[in-house]
Amino acid sequence: MALANTGTPLVELRDISISFGGIKAVDHVTVDLYPGEVVGLLGHNGAGKSTLIKCLSGAYKADAGEILINGHKVEINNPRDARTQNIETIYQTLALADNLNAAANLFLGRELVSSRGFLDESAMEAETRKIMARLNPNFRKFDVPVSALSGGQRQSVAIARAVYFNAKILIMDEPTAALGPHETQMVAELIQELKRQGLGIFLIEHDIHSVMKLCDRASVMKNGQLVGTVNVADVTDDDILGMIILGKTPAKAA
Repeated sequence: MALANTGTPLVELRDISISFGGIKAVDHVTVDLYPGEVVGLLGHNGAGKSTLIKCLSGAYKADAGEILINGHKVEINNPRDARTQNIETIYQTLALADNLNAAANLFLGRELVSSRGFLDESAMEAETRKIMARLNPNFRKFDVPVSALSGGQRQSVAIARAVYFNAKILIMDEPTAALGPHETQMVAELIQELKRQGLGIFLIEHDIHSVMKLCDRASVMKNGQLVGTVNVADVTDDDILGMIILGKTPAKAA
C-alpha cells in the first residue's frame, strides 16, 4: 500500500514547461513524489512524459517552472547536477557493459583502487555481494559477463549500481518491458525492496497492468499537459485508459 503522503515531497516538479521549435512538449505540468512511493508516468508516445522526466534527470533544461528536492529549490542543468541530488536514471537499455561481470559494471567509471593504485577487484566484488544481498538475495552469478544474465538479473545489476551510489530518487524507464512473468515478478520485488528502503521512484510506463501492479499513484499526460494524478488503489485499468485516450480524470478520482 502507498504511504500516507504527508510532509514534504521528496521531489516536486512544479509548473514545468519546455518547448522544441515552438511546440510545447511539456505545458505547465506539476507532479510530485514522496519517499517510499512509486509514481507511474503514462501517456501515448509524444505525450510529454519522457521529456518531463528528462528535466529531472538533467538531460533537458526546462524553459519555465522549478524543481524542488526535499522542499528546496535546486538547479539541474545536466546529469551531473542530478547525481549530486541523488537522482539516478535506469534507462531501458540499462547501459551495462555486456563483456564485464556484475561488480565491474557496478563500479564502471567509479572503480575502487588499492593503496598501491591497482584495481581492487576483491573489494568491488565484496561490495557487490553486499548490495545484492540487500536487493536480490537469490543473485548468484557474480563471475560471468552480464551478457549471460537474464533480463531480470541485468535489471538487478543496474538497480544495485544506482542504490550503491546513494540514489534517493530513481527514474525507471519501462523496467519490465520484454521480460517474462517470472522476471517481471523479480523486478516487482526489487521495487518493493527499494520502497521499503525509502526511495522514491518515477516509473515511465506504457503498460497499464504494470502501473496497477507496481505504482502507488499514476500521473497521466496527453499533448504535453497533465490530465491528472490518481491513487492507483482508487481506479481501474479502464479509468486510466480513459485518462490516456480521452484526457479525462475519472469522476471518483477527481
